[in-house]
Amino acid sequence: MRDFQRPGRSPVRVTGGMAATSHPLATQAAVAMLQAGGNAVDAAITAAAVQAVVEPQSTGIGGDCFVLYAPAGSSQVIALNGSGRSAAAADIAAYRAMGLDRVPTQGVHSVTLPGAVDAWARLLADHGRKTMAEVLAPAIAYAEQGYVVHDRVASDWREEVDLLSADADTAAIFLPGGKAPQAGDVHRQPALGRTLRTIAEHGREGFYAGPVAAAMGAKLRSLGGLHTTEDFANTRCDYVTPVSTPYRGYDVVQMPPNNQGMTALVMLNILAGDDLAALDPDSTARLHLEIEAARLAYHERNTRLGDLSPHDPVIPALLSPAHAAKLRACIHADRAMTDLPMPELAMSDTVYISVVDADRNAISFINSTYYAFGAAIACPETGVIFQNRGASFRLDPAHPNALAPGKRPLHTIMPGMLMRDGRAVMPFGVMGGDYQPVGHVHLLTNLLDHGMDVQAALDAPRLFWRNGAVEAERSIPAETVAGLTALGHRVIEAPEPLGGGQAIWIDHDRGTLTGGSDPRKDGMAAGY
Repeated sequence: MRDFQRPGRSPVRVTGGMAATSHPLATQAAVAMLQAGGNAVDAAITAAAVQAVVEPQSTGIGGDCFVLYAPAGSSQVIALNGSGRSAAAADIAAYRAMGLDRVPTQGVHSVTLPGAVDAWARLLADHGRKTMAEVLAPAIAYAEQGYVVHDRVASDWREEVDLLSADADTAAIFLPGGKAPQAGDVHRQPALGRTLRTIAEHGREGFYAGPVAAAMGAKLRSLGGLHTTEDFANTRCDYVTPVSTPYRGYDVVQMPPNNQGMTALVMLNILAGDDLAALDPDSTARLHLEIEAARLAYHERNTRLGDLSPHDPVIPALLSPAHAAKLRACIHADRAMTDLPMPELAMSDTVYISVVDADRNAISFINSTYYAFGAAIACPETGVIFQNRGASFRLDPAHPNALAPGKRPLHTIMPGMLMRDGRAVMPFGVMGGDYQPVGHVHLLTNLLDHGMDVQAALDAPRLFWRNGAVEAERSIPAETVAGLTALGHRVIEAPEPLGGGQAIWIDHDRGTLTGGSDPRKDGMAAGY
């Protein structure tokens, strides 16, 4: 139980249905959908659409999504890959001919086709109860009538003024009056509202064909992009086979590659050999193990993962106990590793949604445009801002994540599902770009090793190694920072909060749901 004399909040506890998102308007819309007879799928898409309007720095219909869905009464976890592909004309030779030695982090050559809307339509048709018009109605209202900008959204927005100023169409939408909206301002996106209405009426075809697709393609081509209307029309999501690993009596389920979810599983396999429960959760010893396990797992990700075949032998090899033991042997309790390369890692913006309905269908849903405001290119006729997910590609033909026509890049956004005895016990996720595997592991070990409730597990201090240093949030104890430094880690203060997550714990015995939402964002958990 938390100390009620200290700042913080309790988890939310209900018996009916629950949603947890990074924005209160999205959570409210999702809960309203549940109370109107929608199931977890309907509510999650409702929330994602609202967030595409009210959190434009993090997500949008110009981005991608991944979904793990656990239907009540089934031991199956359904995995849907809603990530888009590169343009059919995009290849290494074309990029080299443009004088590029790497894919730009933003701009038109970082844009991959948006996969989210196709995934929403497929998921709704296969597993939802409501129509597209019903689930998009709240988002349309906020786009057309306006929404109040919340504090974390305003903070992120303010940091990207120069980026948004580079394209006049983008600035016209997201810098009204030449300035980023402040917390408390009302912002409207009428063009996006019209596009959402078109999707509500015509489904996926309203987005991937006709005037909307033509306008999006024309905008990208006006900037030198290789994207065609055929590329939009050919965008399709795919059901895939999830990957999992056991941990402390539970099964942790993740998306397979092209997703980075396996990175978290590799970390958990390494840490499973340590008695984390015997360590203080904020101690040097615990966090040193987390840092080193992450460095090893990310090295595996960066050298071996890409848009792999589901039968690629890399997948079982990375998840084998023998491989975990080999990696675990590289960790020394008394010093940091010095012989492992540290790749450049970036933070990015994403939204994560967790919903459980009264029937106990559970969904873990993540939607993103990658970096803040994606590629920073908006289509004026449609209001769509495009993702920059192509920035993940490599221009090395020998690399598994090499750019190729119609290929999916390695993806950072990763929903998680915790299972036990064939039933979902927690849909969960921690957004934050490359931080996400560490965020998943930190959350799970807080819960399963250190006995925290979902809110405390999300509140807990975080750190993350990237670009040669360990970035520690200010809440990491000073003695822990000193201890990590003594082990050879270079520790600096994190320049921004690390990630942001949501989780809902399902207590099947008591018939209750317990939800938490990360204080690093504006969101909340709520239910009935």
